Parts: sequence; C-alpha cells; structure tokens
Amino acid sequence: MPKQTVDSLIHAKWIIPVNPNNRVLLNHAIAIKQGLILDILDSTLADKTYKSSKTYRLDSHAIIPGLINAHGHASMTLFRGLADDLPLMSWLNNHIWPAERRWVSDEFVADGTELAIAEMLLSGTTCFNDMYFYPNITAKMAHKHKIRAQIMMPILEFPSAWADNAEEYIHKGLALHDDYRNHDLINIGFGPHAPYTVSDESLERIRVLADELDAVVHIHLHETEQEIEEALRQGGERPLQRLDRIGLLSPRLQCVHMTQLNKEDINLLQENGCHVIHCPESNLKLASGFCPIAQLMDAGINVALGTDGAASNNDLDMLGEAKTAALLAKGVSRNAASVPAHQALRMATINGAKALGLDASIGSLEANKSADITAINLNQLIDQPIYDPISHLIYSTCGQKVSHVWIKGKLLVEQGELTSLDTKALQYKVVEWRDKIRIAENQQSMQF
Repeated sequence: MPKQTVDSLIHAKWIIPVNPNNRVLLNHAIAIKQGLILDILDSTLADKTYKSSKTYRLDSHAIIPGLINAHGHASMTLFRGLADDLPLMSWLNNHIWPAERRWVSDEFVADGTELAIAEMLLSGTTCFNDMYFYPNITAKMAHKHKIRAQIMMPILEFPSAWADNAEEYIHKGLALHDDYRNHDLINIGFGPHAPYTVSDESLERIRVLADELDAVVHIHLHETEQEIEEALRQGGERPLQRLDRIGLLSPRLQCVHMTQLNKEDINLLQENGCHVIHCPESNLKLASGFCPIAQLMDAGINVALGTDGAASNNDLDMLGEAKTAALLAKGVSRNAASVPAHQALRMATINGAKALGLDASIGSLEANKSADITAINLNQLIDQPIYDPISHLIYSTCGQKVSHVWIKGKLLVEQGELTSLDTKALQYKVVEWRDKIRIAENQQSMQF
C-alpha cells in the first residue's frame, strides 16, 4: 500500500505519552497531520507507513507532552531578581507594589510577556496561565508568538493602571473574552486576585458570569498564615468557607498556592471538584508555607504546577518546578514514596491540562490530541547512565536540555533556538528596562 503523507514525523529514543501513566515507548515515532497527533508507533513501522517532508530523528532524546505552567504573572519577568531574600510583606510593600505602580503599562506588559514566552518555550512550556494587568496585551503577545495561553482578567476592588474598580475590571475582561471567544490557542477566564482584595458582591457576580460563560475562575487562596488569621478575625470564616458560601467552589475553580489547609478545607475541595495549583519554589522563597500535595492527591484532588512570577521564583522552568514539587512532597509528608517522578511529570502536563479545562486536547501524547510536544536531549556525559527516563527528567535534568518544541505541530524551538522570535532585539529591550528600573529601585531603597 502507498505511504500516507503527514506533515511531520518525529522519531525519538523515548516517547513518554503520560497517558497511560508511567509508560515509556522505546524507539517510537509520532506522526503529525494538520496540527494533531495522527499516530504513535514503532519507528521502523512508521517509516514504512508514513512519508513526510519534515522528519526529525532524535536518537538521544525523550519526548513528552508540552509542559503546562498553570499559574504565573508573565510580564513580571522584568522584575526578576529585583528584591530577593526579603519577608513577604516587606517584599510587597517596599519593592514590588511600588515598582508596579511606577512601571506597569502596556509597553511593560508587552516586553515582559515576550521575555516570559521566550523563556517558557526554550524550557519546554507550550501552555501557560497568566494573571496580571493588561491581559489584552498578554493575549496579543501570546497570539503573536503562537503559544497556547489561558489568560485571566484581573479583578480587584482598588484601582491600577488598567482599571479603577471591580466593575471596570470585569467590563474590560468581558470584552476581552468576546475578542478571543473562538481563538484556537487562547481562552479567557476570571481572575479575582484573592479573597482579601475582592468583595462578596464582586465574587458573587463573578460566579454568575462564570456559570453563564462556562469560564474558569483563578484565585490566590490560602497563601499565607496571615491571610487565614485576618479572614477569621474580620469575617469569622476561613477563605474557602467564604467562597463555598458564595457558591464559587466548583470544578471550574483553580485555587493557587493553598499552603494553609486543614482537614475541613481538603474535604471542601474534594466535594466540589476544585483544582489546586501548586507553586513550590515561590512558596519556599517567600516562606509562605507548604502545600500538602500528598494529602490532596490521596483525597483525589487534582494538583497542577505553576511557577508564579519570576519576581518570586526566579525562573519559569517547569522541569525544575516538578523536581522541587517531588522533593518537597517527600520532606513535608516524611514519606520518600510521595509524588514519584511519573506523578510529578503528570502534575506538569495532564494535571495542568485538567485544571485549565483543556485535557481533551493537550496534556498527553495521544491520537487526535493537539501536537503540543517537547523534546529533551539526554546525550551528554552528565546525563549518563539512564535507567528510567521519567526519573531522569524529573531528578537529573532541567529546561536547558530542551531541544525542540512544537505547538499544534508548528516547530517553535529547534536545536535549542527559537524559530520565530528576535532574541537580540528582545535582549536589547530587556537591558533598557533593567537600567531604568535599577536606578529607580536604588532611589527607592535609600528611603527605607
């Protein structure tokens, strides 16, 4: 029979589809047609079955689904390293919030988001969730660079450079939702900042609108001990109890951080099918606490991974985040079997897709799913020996080993280089921002 024509054929030493769990395919290939995975089969059979003008032979590589960064603030990459090793409130009040008031603009968000997209693509991330000001600019940059994104409309009660009050935030966000209603890579959700910055009235309106639009809701929640204490002092209920009273707990809710949980909190999450977005490196750096992911997973709660912003991480490397999550879970639970490597990889892929409501199309390598694919080169001496490639990816490698990235079958990273982003021009813009911000920060520091 004649060979079937496909758009791309990717051969690899190891293919790790994620579904089924903990499975590794040796010397297999992925056939891609019209942006979708058509087939995954033995390499020898693939050569006999398909022909393609674009064939990649990655003989020392592991292929995984594109990584999913389920929580971040992309444009804050321009604040990377601005204020390190400080207590949370000092970090926020004396450095980050003043810097945001001074610098956040459409230009800042455009350049910062472009820097974040470059870093994420180069380290294997093909989909990211963003929650920050000027989401219209973030969406524009994601569209420009053909990366998949779920972008939250920020909602606060107080003014920012983007809006004056909750009503205006929601009004602008709904217009953005309409603009991207039928986009193939970008979708828009609701991003109330946190229970302590959004009123009951606004949260109730968000619930109604999210129900009408079948849209996700993304919120910082139970992030610090102080947040819980203040909620109990002011309202006599924990933040999760308050959201439950308002009716916001549902499978559409993405709960970010969740370092302060008790048994009742976990029961509420389980009963309502909520998702938890774990940001271990940011939580560690800001000393916010520990998310009990082993307990959450034992309760059947979906736990995904996010990096948070680069101002509190300080990178967007999802492989590094997965390693930290696996190691931290073992330390917190005092159980070395907690979050094994294959589970950490799921947190960075299919669990993220589930949390974002996108698991029907991304998060695993399966026929008829989008060809969002990351390849990691494991040919260096320091990578040897390799007994279990999944274990190796989580515990022994990092995003700098990523060699190729495809989104919807389009090659965006080839041999460790971006295919359609001018890195020299971007670096020039970033240096300009650094110099301006550094001068202002030095002046600010002299006042404290």
